[in-house]
Amino acid sequence: MTQHTGGHTPDPSLSGGAAQVALRGPSELADALPYLLGFHPTDSIVVVALHGERGRFGGRLRMGIPATPDEWAPVASQLAACLQSGSLARGGAPDGALVFLCQDPPAGGSGRAVMERLRPLAQRMRTACGELEMPVFEALCLSGGRYWSYCCPETSCCPAEGTPLALPGTSAMAAAATFAGIHVQGSLKEMEARVAPLACGLSSPQERALDKAAAALVPRMLSSHDRDAVSGETVRLARRLIDRFRGAARADGTDVVAEADARDDALLSHDEAAILILGLQDRGTRDRAAEWMEGREAAPALRLWRALSRRCVGTYAEHSVAPLTLAGWVAWSSGDEPSARVAFGRALDTDPDYVFAQLLHRACNEGLDPEPLRRCMREERATRRRKRRGGRPGVARRTTS
Repeated sequence: MTQHTGGHTPDPSLSGGAAQVALRGPSELADALPYLLGFHPTDSIVVVALHGERGRFGGRLRMGIPATPDEWAPVASQLAACLQSGSLARGGAPDGALVFLCQDPPAGGSGRAVMERLRPLAQRMRTACGELEMPVFEALCLSGGRYWSYCCPETSCCPAEGTPLALPGTSAMAAAATFAGIHVQGSLKEMEARVAPLACGLSSPQERALDKAAAALVPRMLSSHDRDAVSGETVRLARRLIDRFRGAARADGTDVVAEADARDDALLSHDEAAILILGLQDRGTRDRAAEWMEGREAAPALRLWRALSRRCVGTYAEHSVAPLTLAGWVAWSSGDEPSARVAFGRALDTDPDYVFAQLLHRACNEGLDPEPLRRCMREERATRRRKRRGGRPGVARRTTS
């Protein structure tokens, strides 16, 4: 059976200082996957770069499994090319790769049936990586609490019925992650639900409020005389709501996340949400809102942007791109890259051409430091304050979108 021993050091989100974790065999690799991503992937292709003789973990990519097998070949080629180019941008081409196919069986189905159905996709991934001189050392299918290796033909170590996944928290990676203070946030579906529109039964009054706000605000936002006034009103309302959310502090580590999000939803009226959602469609206003990205402002701002994303219902679904991008930015600025990628991904699914989300998503995926952008936003805020006090004028930068 093909086995991989990986010394894991390069990703600060997974390692504590110079600590190294050696992973031996598919069981430990399968158990390590949620720690590599920060969540349990579902309906996902995950490919991880390996570097050096010891197979040091490098960049990783996740993509939803296309429902149509006709899409598997181009998707495999795209993922392999992106893994290589992203690794080169970080300093070196991968010497190999790991592939994970994660999909739970449908009701009444079996993990083995999922594994067999996805076997051609695994082969596509192995071929695409191999063509770029990144041999796939292990390809695993995770389904229904079991795993299968596509690289091992020996039934003695890889039985046809699959091998049960290790109990959560029992592996070397889990111990190292606990020591480093790293937590797995739940499943991808649970993370996506945090920024998904409200259920149909709750969406009708919000959509009516959005209709009312649009009728009142859009003409003013299009007017050269009223646009700045609307921007100021939006920023002041956002500030009041951030203060309100801060006063109703919460801790996701102890609360059921869905219940905590529901309590946040109750802090926000339909009219307030509608006014903010409409106001954030202005790029300048959105950029000012992005300045609440650190310190005591970050956590309540993130909760507010997520709550607003959930309020973009019905015909206003596309309006979610601004609050989603803000949620992704604050999450990334706060060190929560998995949540940031989920928010950016949903924003770009809604509007692939939204440049602000494109730029932030790319920077997050490439492992760049958000500090230069934070510094720029601090300077913009300081410039505005000086101008209000009658000091020396500065030049304000507007992010395009």
